[in-house]
Amino acid sequence: MAPRWLRPDSSHAGSRKTVFSKAVVLAALGLGLAQGLPARALVPYVYVPQRQELEGAGLGIAQAAARLLRLGQAGDAARLAALTVQLLPDDPRGWVLLAEAQLRSNQLEQAGMALAKAKQLDPRNPGIWFAEGSLALRGGKPSEAITLLEQGLKLDKGNAGAYFDLGNARILLGQSGEALAAFERASSLRKGFWEALNNQGLVLFEQGKTKAAVQRWRQVLAIKPDAAEPSLALAAGLFTAGPEGRQEALDLASKALDSEPNYVLESYQKDQLWGPKLRSTTQELLLLPDLKPVVDRALANASPEGESSEDE
Repeated sequence: MAPRWLRPDSSHAGSRKTVFSKAVVLAALGLGLAQGLPARALVPYVYVPQRQELEGAGLGIAQAAARLLRLGQAGDAARLAALTVQLLPDDPRGWVLLAEAQLRSNQLEQAGMALAKAKQLDPRNPGIWFAEGSLALRGGKPSEAITLLEQGLKLDKGNAGAYFDLGNARILLGQSGEALAAFERASSLRKGFWEALNNQGLVLFEQGKTKAAVQRWRQVLAIKPDAAEPSLALAAGLFTAGPEGRQEALDLASKALDSEPNYVLESYQKDQLWGPKLRSTTQELLLLPDLKPVVDRALANASPEGESSEDE
């Protein structure tokens, strides 16, 4: 087949077969008809996509990045999202997606720059304020996080994830009552939001409301039976209840540590916002002779990286 940049000879325009004259071919190749003339460099055909096609490609890549993010492949999602913003530099959604992927893959500085660009393009987008709040929370700035999250909630009062982050920030500041209210609001807005229920238990246990905390953790396990954190927390709660809850506590603790060995580390528990009372009770539980094989195995399998935890 002839190269696509060549045109058919006009004398054969009606023919099914494309026929090219020697003059047209030579001219198209830039060789010239006269012998002895130097050949000009061959310029290849380059297809330049139209704006609509670029936008379509950018949106397609964004969808693929979002799918990867949902699957937990944050690093790959960030790379695709970076392509999206190259193709759609004026679309704030792409910058928010990039920031979210970078945030989840611990590229915190880059996430901050992406969010700044997104806010410049769309300052009234509540998702941008929420993402900035999450970034501040990850950076150990709970007061700043609260300011950003509350600003976003003025624009979107029904965002469960924002209330969850707000509760975590309140815990870090020792504001247990406000934290509990934020977690309760989060679980009321999203059905099955087990993380918010779990954190209600964390706050209630520190407040001395052990029965209420145990109730929350049982609710969590009804939704997410294999979750390690509420299993171990519930074990600690049952351990304080006396001998009648001892066997269930042992079973739950064994299950939790086999599922996530890092929870054997008090430093890891602290990173997960466990208060001092729950951490102390859990350490007493883990000293029971019946749990020694499980604890030893968990200590052998716990990773040092777990001490600066990533989200489960």
